[in-house]
Amino acid sequence: MTQSASPTDTPAIDLSDHDLFTDAVPHVLFARLRREDPVHWNPEPDGTGFWAVTRYEDIRTVHRHPEVFSSELGGTSLEDLEPEHIEARKSMIDTDPPRHGELRGLVNRRFTPRAVQAWEAAVRRVVDIVLDRALPLERFDFIAEIAAEIPMQVFAEILGVPQEQRREIIEIGDRLLGNADPEYAVPPDEAHRHLPFSSPAALDMFAFGRRIAAERRTHPRADIMSDLVTAGLSERELDVYFVLLATAGNETTRHTISHGLIALAEHPEAREALAADPDGLGVRATEEMLRWATPVHHFRRTAAVDTELAGTPIAAGDKVTTWLVSGNRDETVFDDPDRFDITRDPNPHMAFGPGGIHHCLGAHLARLEIRLTFTELLRREVDFELTAPPERLRSNFFNGIKRLPVRVTG
Repeated sequence: MTQSASPTDTPAIDLSDHDLFTDAVPHVLFARLRREDPVHWNPEPDGTGFWAVTRYEDIRTVHRHPEVFSSELGGTSLEDLEPEHIEARKSMIDTDPPRHGELRGLVNRRFTPRAVQAWEAAVRRVVDIVLDRALPLERFDFIAEIAAEIPMQVFAEILGVPQEQRREIIEIGDRLLGNADPEYAVPPDEAHRHLPFSSPAALDMFAFGRRIAAERRTHPRADIMSDLVTAGLSERELDVYFVLLATAGNETTRHTISHGLIALAEHPEAREALAADPDGLGVRATEEMLRWATPVHHFRRTAAVDTELAGTPIAAGDKVTTWLVSGNRDETVFDDPDRFDITRDPNPHMAFGPGGIHHCLGAHLARLEIRLTFTELLRREVDFELTAPPERLRSNFFNGIKRLPVRVTG
């Protein structure tokens, strides 16, 4: 459905424009929306549009009522797709109950707090290995050598990807999820136009997952791919499940670690405090990095029925986007939200989602990886100097950093 304007017409803000996020997250604009037009109608160039929900409690309302705001009807990305393509892309995050619970249940036991706690020694070993290799380089890209390496090495083991092939997963994931960035974009062609994923990178990821699945059918192991190949999934379901796990297991943690390093570099008093008490402040610092970074800007829902949100009528079929990056700076929830504060407590951020059935499956693992990365870095009594500005990903979906040149000091 196309709307003419929201109740309070707020012009000159187009959240569908990837360029709006290229230099930095437009926090000033989000603050304006929260204040003036918290359920904002955002027209799109093709004549359609979407509701942009920017206040913390309204975002929670959307995510906690899947019967009203569906993940399944239109998918979870801003892009509008043909019905058959929505069906073909349907992963765990693109389904409503009961199918969502069935798919989540296939791997849920791998990510419980107890299961993740058992991985702590292994994650610490990965962190040590990565830091031991990277730090002697003195000058390097922090993303390539540390921020991307740690989560991908950990997740490769859990998922069942050979370690020597982990960088292939990172490269394919960058092309698949960064397709709004000129560096990764591939012009559409007739060979892929009819497919549910127009990017050749999706087909590369499918082929990668199918190779692992074929191996696990013959030689099962104690990993997620072995679980999935025995779960009775169709080839399409296995394809999209692998894409979801392989990308989510790397991208969000990687971007949080990157933004965490930048935050510590820009706030030396926070770095000094964390270095002085890594065990005491490690957990709270991790939560603040997650709030500060908010690696995923938004998710989409589709109204399943006529409804109302914060006094704004929403029609069945309307696109509704929840801007987690705005909710994490909501002044009514966070004191001085534009301050990076590693002692912030409580810190009810929504970097992993605002609760509800779609809360991030890997949240406990991501927290562990982020915490150990920084506490182990600081225990080595090293510091980093940024030698060039961070290169940001052109995307209104990921708060991504492509490259982060650093020099080791101290």
